[in-house]
Parts: sequence; C-alpha cells; structure tokens
Amino acid sequence: MRTRLTELLGCRHPIVQTGMGYVAGAGLVAATSAAGGFGIVASATMTLDQLAVTLRDIRSRTEAPFGVNVRADAPDAAERVELLIRERVKLASFALAPSRDLIRRCADGGVLTMPSVGARRHAEKVAEWGVDAVLVQGGEGGGHTGPVPTTLLLPQVVDAVGIPVVAAGGFFDGRGLVAALAYGAAGIAMGTRFLLTSDSPVSASVKQQYLAASVTGTVVTTRIDGVPHRVLRTPFVDGLERSGRLAALARSARHAAAFRRESGLTWTQLLRAGRAARHGRELSWAQTLMAANTPALLRTSMVDGRPEAGVMSAGQVAGLIDDLPSCAALIDRIMKEADERLAELTTFR
Repeated sequence: MRTRLTELLGCRHPIVQTGMGYVAGAGLVAATSAAGGFGIVASATMTLDQLAVTLRDIRSRTEAPFGVNVRADAPDAAERVELLIRERVKLASFALAPSRDLIRRCADGGVLTMPSVGARRHAEKVAEWGVDAVLVQGGEGGGHTGPVPTTLLLPQVVDAVGIPVVAAGGFFDGRGLVAALAYGAAGIAMGTRFLLTSDSPVSASVKQQYLAASVTGTVVTTRIDGVPHRVLRTPFVDGLERSGRLAALARSARHAAAFRRESGLTWTQLLRAGRAARHGRELSWAQTLMAANTPALLRTSMVDGRPEAGVMSAGQVAGLIDDLPSCAALIDRIMKEADERLAELTTFR
C-alpha cells in the first residue's frame, strides 16, 4: 500500500510505532521497521551516549529506515539532532513543537521532521515552519493527550495543512487504517498496540495489566506532571487523584529523591528540569517535582515491572486488545485486514 507517508519515509506500510519511553528501544524499533512499518526510538529516557548505542544496535538488526523522538525542550536537543544527522537517521519526531532552528538544522542535515500535535492551530504553525509531516493524536491516545477525539481532530488538520498527516489515538487494526485513510491521513501511528507485542520489552506481568483493562480502564489525570496524561487506572493513580496538596508534595519529594539517585543528577539539575517542565504552565511545586521525575514513575512500571508503584501510559484502545503478536505478525494482519476491508467497500452487492 503506497501513500504519501510510505513515499516520504521509505517504509513498505503506512504504520508508525510511536516513541514510548522505556518501551521503544532497539528491539521494538528494529522489529517494527524490519516488518515494513516505521519504528521510532524514544530517546527522552536515554542519555546521548545511550542513544548512540541504540542507533548502532538497530542498524545491526535491520537496514530499514527508522526515526528518533527528541524532546524539543531538552537541554541537549541540538546535540541529539546532530547525532541523528551523523547517523543518517530518517526522521526526527517531536512531542513538543520544535524550534524553527531545530527544524532548519534537520532539513539542512537531511533528517525529516514530524512533530506531534493535538490541535489544528499547532499543525498550521509547524507546517508554516517547514516540517515534513505531522502526527495528530486524538484524545483517545495514551500519554499526554488533549480533549478532542481523533474523528474530529484528524479531518480538521487534514483540511488545514498540505503535508502528510499521520493519525494516532484509537488505532489497532486494519479497519482503523482504512478509516484514517478515508479521512485523508497518509497512515496511522500506534503506541499501546505495539507495546502489547511479543517484541516489546515490557514485562509479562505489566502486559497482563494492559490486557485486562477495559475501554473505561484508563483515566486522564493532571496529578502526574501537571498536564493531561492518559494512564491505566490503578490504585497508585487513584491515590494520586485523591491525595491532598501536602500528601502530594511529600509523595513527589520521595519520587524525586529516588529519581535523583537513579539518574545521578544533582538536586540543582533536578530542580532545573522541574522548572523547565513548569515553564508556561501554572503548576504546583508537587506537580513540578512530579514533572521532573515522571521518567522514574514510568521506569518503575515499564522496566522494573512494578506497576503498583509507577504509572503506565495507555490509550483507551487497550480495552480492545487481547493478544501479544510479534510486530511482523501484527503488521501483516493489519495490512491483510485493510486489503479485505477495502475490497468489501468497493465490491457491489
């Protein structure tokens, strides 16, 4: 299936695996790209040196193109972009709008850019700045999300910009791919669906928690880092929602201390990260501390396999997923379903 996305990225199928912290490493990205999709590395939870090792690891596993997600507000964002240019990575994706300078540097270095957006005006802005594509995530999606569902946000953005649009939020099968294409998207992006594959590094016990979730088993909360974040509903998350200001501050301080020990950051560096996360938002100090150490909460669940003490970003689509195929089997199945659905739609009965 050829679309504007496959032509742009050089992949066989218009299916993107999103950059999920502590999940989208070398194994998952290489498996996705080798199967004809387009894998994206989650670099926000890696040091620059770790990212360099990851890129070499992926290249040792597949020659297929892949991308890297970069935090546009990271202190070393420019250095990461330079690494992507040196390593000839196909695409840089951004969760926050990149600066014009970053976009220009990527373009000059031969790296495509694709920021994620949650509103039409954001898509229009970055399109004017010269990005190559945009990823549109509707409110059903996991992690940081907005209030507008994909079915309303996607056609708005498609009508507003002339670059390829990738649809995210609520996709898991071939029917969704066909629906997104019908809306005018050039492909789909999936996070939760790729997390729930045999190639995902997440522990079996955590995957079972996802598989047991219903479509109402997620919650959008601002108690993690101050902005709306869709996660699996767990006793830990319920505790965050119920806790008062003092309890939240004490809990945040404990997590901040644990993250500081794990990351090797000084208190000054940690607080600087918190202030950066707070920039432009009215966050309490508890939320500021949580924003600075959210990676530790994700790591506790995704790496350590202790969901009772961490958070698990999840799209509502988790309630529709009941198996753990390989990336290759998943992509093959989605494309077969899409072909069958297209044939049914174009056959007179």
